[in-house]
Amino acid sequence: MIFSVIVPVYNVEQYLSQCLENLMQQDYDDYEVICVNDGSTDGSRKILTEMENRFPQMRIIDRENGGLSAARNTGLKAAKGDYVVFVDSDDWVEPTMLSRLFAECEGADMVCFACRRTDTNANDILPSEHSTGWDYYNRHALEACVVPFVCVWQRCYRREFLTENNLYFREGILHEDNEFTPRACFRAKSVKVIPDVLYNYRVRPGSIMTTRGIKSKESLILIGNDLSEMFGQETSINKTIVYRALTQCYQMAFIDNTPNEDLHLKQLIDWDCYNRVSRTKLRHRIQFGALKISPTLFRKINSII
Repeated sequence: MIFSVIVPVYNVEQYLSQCLENLMQQDYDDYEVICVNDGSTDGSRKILTEMENRFPQMRIIDRENGGLSAARNTGLKAAKGDYVVFVDSDDWVEPTMLSRLFAECEGADMVCFACRRTDTNANDILPSEHSTGWDYYNRHALEACVVPFVCVWQRCYRREFLTENNLYFREGILHEDNEFTPRACFRAKSVKVIPDVLYNYRVRPGSIMTTRGIKSKESLILIGNDLSEMFGQETSINKTIVYRALTQCYQMAFIDNTPNEDLHLKQLIDWDCYNRVSRTKLRHRIQFGALKISPTLFRKINSII
């Protein structure tokens, strides 16, 4: 089997049928669709059953609610395909996605493609290229784009590349793509980029991408701490871009907080880690110093520099 498409499902009855219908209408037939029902409490499980009865490529895995990372990891461990594609259950893909990926995937750890943001009908088109994962990351990670670079569903992954490098998603956090993507790019020896728009990303209120609760902010700090520690031990790579991205993680956690949130979040910061990644720009050094003194001062300075 060539492809395993992993679809985490949690309370998305309004969008799920469209997602699965488009997956089942692929113009390529050597694939499976693994739907991980992450403890849905709405009508999502009923829709999954109906779709499974119609499409032999699909199978359902039920689990207690554990979050997006846990659902993706469950699907990845069950996958049988040579290559893995992640699809969020409120999005949908183009019918040519798997045939285009099949034409390009040989010899690549990752194949990267374009996505459409459906609320604006805008997309990011990257020129075709073939490079290492770290070159690809440093070239594109901080580019202005309509779809965040870190989103894992804009890439196809060789399954053994993921499992051999222990590239699973950190469980118990939000913004797991911010943690996963730099690690995956760092490990990838061969990356292909194609300009085809193969994925449709739906922006909706209440999704993880649009939520800024306390757990979201805690997760950004933990990601900054963990990846700063990891990349700080690497001596053979240029770390400027990843350090700037991690600096943004720390800063995003303090954009708009209450005093109690500020106090709690400051206690989560590993200041040695934050100090390490803040060194690539003078502006980041100033913001680091301000935040260490006072988040209120940080926000004032952040508004003028």
